[in-house]
Amino acid sequence: MLRGFDKGQRAALLISECQMAVLDPSLALFQGLAEQVAKRGIVSRIARLAQAFREAKLPVIHLHVAHRPGYIDLPRTSAIIAGSTKQNRMIAGSRDVEAVAELQPQEGDILHSRSFSLVAFHGTDLDATLRNMGVQTVVPVGVSTNVAISGMSLCASDLGYQVVVPEDCIAGATAESHEFIVANLLPLYSTLSDSDSVIQAIR
Repeated sequence: MLRGFDKGQRAALLISECQMAVLDPSLALFQGLAEQVAKRGIVSRIARLAQAFREAKLPVIHLHVAHRPGYIDLPRTSAIIAGSTKQNRMIAGSRDVEAVAELQPQEGDILHSRSFSLVAFHGTDLDATLRNMGVQTVVPVGVSTNVAISGMSLCASDLGYQVVVPEDCIAGATAESHEFIVANLLPLYSTLSDSDSVIQAIR
């Protein structure tokens, strides 16, 4: 049995930043990331995984970024944040922050939006939400391998969750950064797997 599911743990699927300005090539802030998402074909596998979680009556949580107008609460501490502010992008209520068509939140899903921080656990109620639902294992999918996925996985492990990452459901800014992190970092604080194995584990 896959570690993280081997003791009957309750799991939640965390779909990271699968939004128009991230994945859609016509709107993408970082074209290289959008290209990697398309090349790796992760969206259809995430959609299949999400449906399996719903059928198993397990939480599906969409982790979105949506900045407040004027970026009034946003620290200018990273190149990623600077890119958004310079282009006036990812504002709450704009098309940028909508989920891509294939991964629209469904009835019973949770939409968890944050206005700042690169990692979904920092400065949000995500941890409390998961604990209130009895979640013990998190399954991060989406983007990006080199920022949100690796950061979220490390935070989740620090908070006491089992972390299972289906490698065929994540993508990085470049193939090289994805491969390096998958080979050298994620195994230190998560269990690497694939979508088929996770689906089998929750059935």
